[in-house]
Amino acid sequence: MLLGVNIDHIAVLREARKINDPNPLDALGICKLANADQITIHLREDRRHIHDDDAKKIIKSSTLPVNLECSINDEIIDIVCKLKPQRATLVPENRQEVTTEGGLDIKSNFEKIKKAIKKLHDNEIEVSLFIDPKKETIKLSSELKVEWIELHTGTFANIYAMLYGNLRNTHHSIKELELPRQELKVMLKESKKQIKKASNKADQLNLKVAAGHGLNYQNVSLISSIKTISELNIGQSIIARSVYTGLHQAILDMKESIK
Repeated sequence: MLLGVNIDHIAVLREARKINDPNPLDALGICKLANADQITIHLREDRRHIHDDDAKKIIKSSTLPVNLECSINDEIIDIVCKLKPQRATLVPENRQEVTTEGGLDIKSNFEKIKKAIKKLHDNEIEVSLFIDPKKETIKLSSELKVEWIELHTGTFANIYAMLYGNLRNTHHSIKELELPRQELKVMLKESKKQIKKASNKADQLNLKVAAGHGLNYQNVSLISSIKTISELNIGQSIIARSVYTGLHQAILDMKESIK
């Protein structure tokens, strides 16, 4: 299974102090040496972490394929077409969110997404759609003739964290998931089943399947066991562990957890 390492959170650390340290560009060689398969970055409309200059330098310098996540905003799509990463993953954006909280609403934005995909394909850029694991959304993705979909695993990850982690004992506890453990176990099983059904459906429609959001060293094996998922994109948990172990070891540890 392929591993895309999302290095956005290196830029988050840099932006916290408004200096050029740590520089996400320095991560490229380490990711390659640790046998990562892809570099993933997100050029947000508000430029809260990765900036245009970062994206340009990373795409130009990386010997690994670069997956550039972006919104369907016309201006952003034009920038991506100039940068020419190997792949663009179209994601929803909400200025108030801490991180991407759900998949694209393809049904409501079908024509706008179709227009963005055409521009990207005209510039020889592969396209992936970041979507919730739902049958209808899979079918719409197939109609749009993209190469990839990426299944949003946030709901699964949140349930897992409230069930097996210590999240409920912190100020970040998810109120709607403060439920009895047995109920959470049922919800977790159902969430994984939904992801697996969506992945299998996408595979039947000849879509390549990635997954990501909230995956970490504890929960990743449940998702990597789904045979029709061929790629995982993981960032925050790898960068968080790298504070203690170094980035090279953190990536090796994640690849081992995926196995």
